[in-house]
Amino acid sequence: MKKHHRQKRMLCIAAACVFIAVAVAAIHVPWLLSDQYNQKTLREQPDRKSREEEAALSEKDERKESSAPRSAQLINRTGKTLEQRIQPPFGYQRKQAKSGSLTAFLRGYPLKKHGKPVLLYNGEEKWNQDAHAAVFKLPMEKEDLQQCADSVIRVYAEYFWHSGQRERISFRFVDGFQAEYEKWRRGYRIQTGGRGSSWVSGGTADGSYGNFKKYLRMVFAYASTLSLKEESQKISLSKLDVGDIFLKAGSPGHVVMVVDVCEDEAGRKAFLLGQGYMPAQEFHLLKNPAREDDPWYYVDEISYPFSTPEYEFGKGSLRRLQY
Repeated sequence: MKKHHRQKRMLCIAAACVFIAVAVAAIHVPWLLSDQYNQKTLREQPDRKSREEEAALSEKDERKESSAPRSAQLINRTGKTLEQRIQPPFGYQRKQAKSGSLTAFLRGYPLKKHGKPVLLYNGEEKWNQDAHAAVFKLPMEKEDLQQCADSVIRVYAEYFWHSGQRERISFRFVDGFQAEYEKWRRGYRIQTGGRGSSWVSGGTADGSYGNFKKYLRMVFAYASTLSLKEESQKISLSKLDVGDIFLKAGSPGHVVMVVDVCEDEAGRKAFLLGQGYMPAQEFHLLKNPAREDDPWYYVDEISYPFSTPEYEFGKGSLRRLQY
């Protein structure tokens, strides 16, 4: 009997020990699990933060890339005119051009297919094919006459002709003679010599485009960057507009022409430049040597000497023609 009571007491003690052990485990295991969870969280937190930072940087880079001007955004290879081919840079837009204006004329001017070379007056390719972003289908005569200044004259002359402002077609010779197309059309011709140029009678009145081209060849022969200087005035960069020129008068000199302008919301301007050159060659849209795949020049980035792909212009070279 005593033995039975002793065994029963031992069983009760064992049961009590088990109960105590279970109770202790119930208290400490959650704490241990919680501690392990916190330690794991602390270990993973830097990784999670790093991933979040990487994602934020990636998103920022994507926004930056989408806003950066890229050739795919700026040059539409299938565009047939200047306005269709060259898109404004990010944040900029073209102002609406008045119908019949020089700006509208140039924006709508046809271009050769993308990638076409610049040709010389004799049909040969220009030696430097890395300076242009597009080639205008501006007419060019087969003599070595339509060079840099003459190309600018040709743009203005074609604009006045096709816009019905033929009375404005009048250009200065280097000797100061004023060659008015209206007099040429009525049959007067120009005589040149040691005493300067003068009008003489004896021609036939002719208002055809063919006779207009004969007049232009005469102008090309006796006009130059020196005469363009006499027909223009200096302007500031803030006033830059379509038709203005960067000019270095001389023999040889050079001239390039502003063929389009756009602005951002703050009024900052960007512009495109066109040129002809020596020997006589097709009028073409210049690249910007400071910006790969972006032919726009930005006024707030201009400093002197101002570099184009094939020439440098000094301070005071921006001028406005008085046509």
